[in-house]
Amino acid sequence: MRKKSNSGLSMKKRRNTTILFAIIAVAISALFYLLMIMRISHMHVIFIFILGISFLVLTYMTLWTLGANEKYSRLVKILKRCYYVCVSIGLICFIILQSFIVSGSRTEEADVDALIILGAGLINNNPSLILASRLNAAITYLQTREDTIIVTTGGLGQGQTITEADAMAKYLIARGIDERRILKEEASTNSFENINFAKKLLIENGMDVDNIKVAIVTNEFHLYRAKLIAQKAGLDPIGVSAVTPGLHRKLIYHFREALSLTNEFLFR
Repeated sequence: MRKKSNSGLSMKKRRNTTILFAIIAVAISALFYLLMIMRISHMHVIFIFILGISFLVLTYMTLWTLGANEKYSRLVKILKRCYYVCVSIGLICFIILQSFIVSGSRTEEADVDALIILGAGLINNNPSLILASRLNAAITYLQTREDTIIVTTGGLGQGQTITEADAMAKYLIARGIDERRILKEEASTNSFENINFAKKLLIENGMDVDNIKVAIVTNEFHLYRAKLIAQKAGLDPIGVSAVTPGLHRKLIYHFREALSLTNEFLFR
């Protein structure tokens, strides 16, 4: 009888602990959701991370709570094994995706006919730190390629008065790049559109995209997927890698890129 009472007490403590965690998880998730809709930088990535961790921990705590009841002990053992297998598979897939990302993160040297700089957002009509790093990498790469055509990409973002492509072109011109070399693709909203709309623009300007080599300029975490998109678009791409400023940005973007790469593999 005493053993049963202790078991009941343990079940109650575990249940209360799980409920408390669930309340805290919901509160934290709600806070980061509000920060996300306020468009604070990187909050959408952090929000997804918080949701994922909360789900994993809450699932384990639910099984931990049910495990205190002998009635469910056998079922809980089976479910825990499934849980560990799923988490292990998820971690292995994440590591594999990161290996792909890292493998494609280096600048490649080649003679190129066109250079496409992918967008990364503006702040007060000026390139963000991430975008500025891409533009600087492009400028360095172009120092020995004076005849290469340049395509800046990106449409009009929320709260901006100039397109991203135009802001990028102004940045390049201010640093000595000949304006006549620059084509502006001013309609895209994401990497897929950046590349596909840039391809269309090159065709409109008389380039045979089936027989040219293009350089895709983006940050190292993004380069593997960018080249994959370019290959699917029918281009022959190489990568030009820009260094991502700040360790915290690298960690956030590498996590986000794993999700984006999963989407690229599964749905495109």
